Amino acid sequence: MPLTASTSLESRLGTSYSTRTSNRTSRTTGTTSYPTLTYQDETTATSRARSRRSRNGRPSTSRPKTSASTVGRVESQQVICAVSESRGVSPTVGLTFVNMDTGEAVLSQLCDSQTYVKTIHKLSIYCPTEVLIIQSAANPASKLFQIIENHLPVIASKLVLVDRRYWSEQSGMDYIKSLCFPEDVDSLIMATNGSFYAVCCVSAAFAFIQHQYGVTFPHHSLRFKYEPSEGSMMIDLSTVQALELIQNLHNSKSKDCLFGLLNGTLTPMGARLLRANILQPLTDPDIIQGRLDALEEMTTNSGQFRFIRDGTCHAPRKYSMLTSLALKNFLDGEKLLTQLITVYTAEGRLMQEQEQAINNVLSLKSFVNAVPPVHDALLDSTSTLLRNICQLCDPLNISEVQQLIDSVVDETTIFASKPLDLRNQRTYAVKEEANGLLGIARQSFAEAQKDTYDYVTELAAMHGMNIAAKYDNYRQYYLVIPLDELEVKELPPIFTNIIRKKNAVECQTLDLLKWNQKISDAHHEVLKQSDETVLSLLEQVRGRMYNLYKICESVAMLDMLASFAEIATTKDYVRPLFTDTLAIKAGRHAIVESIQGNKFIPNDVYATRQTRFQIITGKSTYIRSIALMTIMAQIGCFVPAQHASFSVRHQMFARLSLDDSIEANTSTFAAEMRETAFILRNVSETSMVIIDELGRGTSTKDGMAIAIAIAEALIESGALVWFTSHFLDLASILGEHNGVTNMHLAVDLSNAQAMTMLYRISAGQAKEQHYGLKSARLMQLPATVLDTAQTVAEKIERNRKELKQASSSVQAGRRRRLILEFHEHLKQAHNGRLEGQALKNWLNELQDEFITRMTAINSLSEGG
Repeated sequence: MPLTASTSLESRLGTSYSTRTSNRTSRTTGTTSYPTLTYQDETTATSRARSRRSRNGRPSTSRPKTSASTVGRVESQQVICAVSESRGVSPTVGLTFVNMDTGEAVLSQLCDSQTYVKTIHKLSIYCPTEVLIIQSAANPASKLFQIIENHLPVIASKLVLVDRRYWSEQSGMDYIKSLCFPEDVDSLIMATNGSFYAVCCVSAAFAFIQHQYGVTFPHHSLRFKYEPSEGSMMIDLSTVQALELIQNLHNSKSKDCLFGLLNGTLTPMGARLLRANILQPLTDPDIIQGRLDALEEMTTNSGQFRFIRDGTCHAPRKYSMLTSLALKNFLDGEKLLTQLITVYTAEGRLMQEQEQAINNVLSLKSFVNAVPPVHDALLDSTSTLLRNICQLCDPLNISEVQQLIDSVVDETTIFASKPLDLRNQRTYAVKEEANGLLGIARQSFAEAQKDTYDYVTELAAMHGMNIAAKYDNYRQYYLVIPLDELEVKELPPIFTNIIRKKNAVECQTLDLLKWNQKISDAHHEVLKQSDETVLSLLEQVRGRMYNLYKICESVAMLDMLASFAEIATTKDYVRPLFTDTLAIKAGRHAIVESIQGNKFIPNDVYATRQTRFQIITGKSTYIRSIALMTIMAQIGCFVPAQHASFSVRHQMFARLSLDDSIEANTSTFAAEMRETAFILRNVSETSMVIIDELGRGTSTKDGMAIAIAIAEALIESGALVWFTSHFLDLASILGEHNGVTNMHLAVDLSNAQAMTMLYRISAGQAKEQHYGLKSARLMQLPATVLDTAQTVAEKIERNRKELKQASSSVQAGRRRRLILEFHEHLKQAHNGRLEGQALKNWLNELQDEFITRMTAINSLSEGG
């Protein structure tokens, strides 16, 4: 069934999936049947393509009609898609779609899960006719290759293998610069900054089109667009850095960033999921609410929460493996499964590969054994998301894998971390009935081990010293002699490879080296006899990997939610609501609060359609806190406030840095103009924008003019904007626009000899119009200079007020704004939760305020 626009991790957690064993078999045997484009194929491929082209010079766009193309609202078009992925555990996927009929190229880079839900979703939306993938990804088949192949019938595409040499970042950037419309080049380059895999896909897609279809495009003739994954907020790289989402700006090792604050995860899987969510917050309210429901249940059910975090029992039910439930005891399942899908040939396998294969089997057994207790812990859950996790962790979903492991691996064997224990477990992991020669090889190993310990005992008796045998992977067995034993006697010459430690001496002997070699040979023989059985087991497990990956996602989600619950309960966070209005009571900056503690002063936030553009005179901490709370809310986390209501934002833009860009050889002003241009090209009604001190990199007059022009463009966009500035004229000029409101950070200047920052946001322009003059007085400038400055400033201000009051259009604008605000409040009352007498009282207060403000406007107009 095709994926829909609402497809997400949470909405698919409860779905059962088949293992598609039959598909795996056909893929393994039929990989070479896929079309392949290599450098040797250029001439023939081009000639074949040209012979198939239609008379008008365009390639044929005919394709069979399928459920994806008809029901999925995609008309019959020739769309080429190139896909590339990172090699790490947490996959990053780059995609480029080129529509040869509409002349449009779409780039995207996703932080995806191990099941590549977002990637398949993206493919299902565009339904490409051909999907290009690196040739090396097919043999052995990567996870991405397998999953795309399984979904080929759904997306109605064919797979084409392309030589790795076509995937070039430099070539991709050259294609973008030469083919993109000139007006979009700078914006696109900034959007793709850091998107290595997406840019490489551009190179592969256009090279394929040129060589396979003989089609080239004129310079600057295509529409390029960078598109984030559906269902997630777009946050560009500059905003990620400015808001310190992943890394502290001043100290890269510091945890004083949003990721460091929220990362209480106990598994690598949970940490990776958290990072991906911070970079791509959700935009689907239903999915967000599902997470918040689960988080609220965890914060209110402390017994269940503690059981998930540390294995402490929360109910009278008896558990056989309490300690295995602790999330910190979970192995990195995603990394483990990634290693399991790597196929090695049986011939010529190195000993390290044989050891790693057995290690992987033992790790898989430990991981599988840790899953059922999660199911038991969540049986009483009421939220949909936790129930889905419980369902996925049902022992029935891993029963086949458990049976396969139990048929080969000894029941008493579990994964160990110490080198000697791990080697012994590798030796005895596979059951003897799986291979008749295993018993003989193990007997030789056991005898060599026993002889080694006997030798050490004899050596200690011979020299009259306390000698112990220790083991590590590099030296294998070595001897440890306490320094006390050597105070009255010297170390005999039989001991070699001497290493002096604080309280002991570590050494070996020639005979011990021989025994080590004999043990190693016996161990290698055991591994050789076990390897064939282990490879057969891993091959069978690979056919059942999909459910295991879903379990990894479930554990990662549970770990992330548990981390949110930990911080929500320890730092007094509140569950956010999602409405049409952004309203926060006593909101705090999460990162600053974690540093300053109770010293941080909270502030209120309120923004509607009629107050969407807020000009603020003061510090930038206030606007940063709004952006951080929005991101926290949209990843499903509670926020630092007494009450919080948000409207879903689809883009987040921040212009905060005032530093020169040395790498790009640009000044402060050029850097801020480039970033602002990117914002203006991509901003929409669903965006949130925070801008701090725009225009300070140039002259006051030019900076003021540019700031006004940019502000007016942002007002027209309909986005929620917080615009901090010390240009007081900016607030006066823009204050009469619809949707604009003025705010300021309160300062106590009642004492002529001191200034007190109150750190509280207040409505209206700054009351103190001569803030700079009072600051200058504190610096003890000459009195005559200050008096002259005061006189000039007062005269300018008086003339400005007279001109402003004389304007009838200004008064008409004020009335219109007041009426629109009144209408907005009435809509909120209609859609809100107030009822009865409380609603009546609120409406009476609203009416009185409206009358008072309208009377003041009218009297001011008459006086002017």
